[in-house]
Amino acid sequence: MRPFKYDRAKRAKDAIQAVSSNKSAKFLAGGTNLVDLMKENVERPDKLVDVNNLELKQIKSMGNKISIGALAKNKDTANHPLIKQNFPLLTQAILAGASPQIRNMATNGGNLNQRTRCVYFYDTAMPCNKREPNSGCGAAEGLNRMHAIFGYSDKCVATHPSDMCVALAALDAVVNVEDANGKKRAIPFYDYHRLPGDTPEKDNNLKHGELVISIDIPKNKFSGKSYYLKVRDRASYAFALVSVAVGLEIDSGGTIRHSRIAMGGVAHKPWRAMIAEKELIGKEPS
Repeated sequence: MRPFKYDRAKRAKDAIQAVSSNKSAKFLAGGTNLVDLMKENVERPDKLVDVNNLELKQIKSMGNKISIGALAKNKDTANHPLIKQNFPLLTQAILAGASPQIRNMATNGGNLNQRTRCVYFYDTAMPCNKREPNSGCGAAEGLNRMHAIFGYSDKCVATHPSDMCVALAALDAVVNVEDANGKKRAIPFYDYHRLPGDTPEKDNNLKHGELVISIDIPKNKFSGKSYYLKVRDRASYAFALVSVAVGLEIDSGGTIRHSRIAMGGVAHKPWRAMIAEKELIGKEPS
C-alpha cells in the first residue's frame, strides 16, 4: 500500500470540499472495498477523507417514501423495522451479500459505489481498461464465466457486484448527492450506474467530489409479493453468477397490475428487465 494522507471530516461540507479540491482524494466510510483495492495497488489515492462522523445514518419515513442515510450500515438497514415492513426485498438482498462481519462495517453509500470483482481488474499484471484505460481487456478472451451478457462493450465485460443495488433498481430508488457548491442532485437509480462503452473506468455518473447523502425509496404495494433470488457457486459468502429481484402488485382479480424485475451479475450495472415487466402485466401468476 502506498503512503497517503488521512483527514476526518466533521461536516459534509468540509468532506466534500476536501475531496473536490484534490483529484486523487477519496471518501472513506466502511472501507470494506476501498482499502482492499489500495492493498492490491489498484486504487492509489493520495488522501482519504473519513466521513464516518457525519450525520448521515438515519432511516426514516418521509411521506410516500423511506429515506435511508448513506452512512447507515448495511446490517442496520437490513434489520430496520421500516425496511423489513416496507421493502423485504431489500432486506433479502442485503443479507444475501457479503459476510456478517462485512455488513457490520459496510455502508449504503459504499455499497452503491463498490467496484467490480473481476479478477483481471484486481490483477495488476493483467490488462484491464477499467483499471488502466486503453490497456486492453483480459477478460474478453479469458476467464469470463462471471462476466456481462448484457450491455457490455469491446472495452469491458465486467459486472457490478452489489446485491443491494439490484433490489434498489427494482424498487425505483433515487440517490441524493451533494457537491462542493452545495448543489444537490436527485439521480434516478437506473441512471446512477453506467454501462462501460468507451469509458469503463467510470462506474457511475457521480462527479468527482460529489457525496452520496441518502437513498430514497418510494413506498409501493410490492412488499407482500417480492423476492430476491441469488445463484452462486457456494451457499456462503460469494458474488452472484446471476441474481434477480422481483416485485409484483396483484389486483383483486388475481392478475398482475405492476411488476418490477432487476437482474444482477449480468451487466456493468443492475439490469432492469423492462420488456419482461411489460409482458407480465395482465397475466395471472402461476
